[in-house]
Amino acid sequence: MTALELSSPVAVVGTGTMGQGIAQVALLAGHPVRLYDAVDGRAKTAAAAIAARLDRLVDKGRITAADRSAAGDRLAPVAGLAKLAGCGLVIEAILEELSVKQRLFEELEEIVAEECLLATNTSSLSVTAIAGTLKKPGRFVGLHFFNPAPLLPLVEVVSGFATDETAATRAYETARTWGKTPVRSADTPGFIVNRIARPFYAEALRVYEERAADPATIDAVLRESGGFKMGPFELTDLIGQDVNEAVTRSVWESFFQDPKFTPALAQRRLVESRRLGRKSGQGWYAYGDDAPRAEPHTAAPAPAPASVAVHGELFQAHALAELIDGSGIDVAYKEPIDPDFPGWIELPSGVRLFLADGSAADDAEAPVIHFDLALDYRSATRIALAPAVTVSEDQLREAVGLFQALGKQVSVVADVPGMIVARTVAMLVDFAHDAVARGVANREDIDTAMRLGVNYPRGPLAWGEELGANWAAGTLERLHLEYPTGRYAPSQALRRAAAREDHFA
Repeated sequence: MTALELSSPVAVVGTGTMGQGIAQVALLAGHPVRLYDAVDGRAKTAAAAIAARLDRLVDKGRITAADRSAAGDRLAPVAGLAKLAGCGLVIEAILEELSVKQRLFEELEEIVAEECLLATNTSSLSVTAIAGTLKKPGRFVGLHFFNPAPLLPLVEVVSGFATDETAATRAYETARTWGKTPVRSADTPGFIVNRIARPFYAEALRVYEERAADPATIDAVLRESGGFKMGPFELTDLIGQDVNEAVTRSVWESFFQDPKFTPALAQRRLVESRRLGRKSGQGWYAYGDDAPRAEPHTAAPAPAPASVAVHGELFQAHALAELIDGSGIDVAYKEPIDPDFPGWIELPSGVRLFLADGSAADDAEAPVIHFDLALDYRSATRIALAPAVTVSEDQLREAVGLFQALGKQVSVVADVPGMIVARTVAMLVDFAHDAVARGVANREDIDTAMRLGVNYPRGPLAWGEELGANWAAGTLERLHLEYPTGRYAPSQALRRAAAREDHFA
């Protein structure tokens, strides 16, 4: 099945930000585009807004004046659904209410031709449920664009329970010819991105609720150590706290209140107070010309130790030994007590530095400081440290001085199991493995979706392969011991991946 022909008109129902963006994408791909909105006058207003954006693209040299003129000629606001009769594809981007969407498509089914594709841009509702009242649900598919649609390349092509394969393939190929990167998803709560991304927000909120660190520090650690483009608090402020919390709640309820998807009370209170982020001027952070910038906690300068001892293999943190070796600090390498046991860095004072592994530093018999996971310890500009209560101030300063000697800023956080980056990445890896096992999408599409849809530095499956399934499963097993609610219990898929890793080692 090939893509929709460019001569075939595309209709967009709902002319808010997302509807306008989708219309612009289809228009610049070469289709005639018809805009409809249930509110009188909105379709004309949307057409004018799209025309103005096309003018700006000409000014920036992105399109030619001739292309802009041709696109303007193909754009038509219409006053009634009946005007959509000749369209080959209708995409809705209206209110996220199931009954409203169902009524719309029931009306459209009586208007458009049998070969017309019907598509929803829903991000949180079931594609199967929306199509459930249709006489011919086989031609119904989800086309989930990401905002802003003209800029972000990802489109999730979602097959409902009754979607015909030919319809899904035509939708996929159409999105591809529009210059997008489509991925296929089953009709599961949150599809690919909104399902797998939940821990990125949830773990940060959990760390905050436990008062281990403030939002600015958590954001900075995930950006500067974890390699994420934005931290979860600044990102939810950008998305809108009400929107992000609604998606989280929808996914949680759709999974029958599975503890892995539990919403955060802290975010609920933010929504209740109408502190919705950038759009309201206040969210986790304050916005406006006079608003003070929230700064992460950064430790004061401290002297570096003259020497350290590296015991055994540091595995995921092996680059630290190389960095210390090149910093002028004397390094003594000690044989491991157990080759399979993670190694540690010992400071002159006797304190031991371990990579965060899901346990609390306070559980250790000796004075221990956990350091957080980094995407790349060489390029990371910040490292988080979590000292046990048995660690003295002088010992903590010694550890801070070590990482500062490596060119890192240091954030000291409370001793929370799994710290910040480690627990977040372990959960993302687990969610991705579980999604593959449940047939949500294939491995390639999952990693592509997470890189392009939410700009992750690596796909979670590729990241998990690099870190090791045993590392992710072990981290979650220890977190599960600390929080025995089921939230952190590794999925069967991750356990199987760890078993395969052991077998083929």
